[in-house]
Amino acid sequence: MFGIPGKQAVSMTPAAATQIAKLMDRDGHQGLRIGVKKGGCAGMEYTMEYVTEADPHDEVVEQDGARVLIAPMAQMFLFGTELDYQTSLLESGFVFNNPNVTESCGCGESIKFADM
Repeated sequence: MFGIPGKQAVSMTPAAATQIAKLMDRDGHQGLRIGVKKGGCAGMEYTMEYVTEADPHDEVVEQDGARVLIAPMAQMFLFGTELDYQTSLLESGFVFNNPNVTESCGCGESIKFADM
C-alpha cells in the first residue's frame, strides 16, 4: 500500500526470521501480524499477534520461512522498519528498529511518530 516497488515495507534480521518461523511451525500459525495502536506514555505502542488467516489488506513480507503481516492502518508508521529478535541474560524479545520514531519512553514500550 505504501511501498516502493522492489523494496519490502519491513525487513527482518536473520534472528527475527528464525524466531518467527519457529513460532509459525510450532503453533501452526500463518504468520505474525504487527501494527501500532494508541497508548502508552509516548502516545503509540506496537502490537503483535499470531495470524491464523491473512487479511486481504495486510502487507505481507516473507523471508526464510517467516511471514510478517502488516496491519493496514500501521503500514505508513512501519515502512522502513527492521524487525530484530534479541536475547540477553534478563530477557528475550522482538525489537523494532523504526526510522519513523521521533521519541520513545524510558521503558521502550511506547513510541511517538512525527506528525503525519
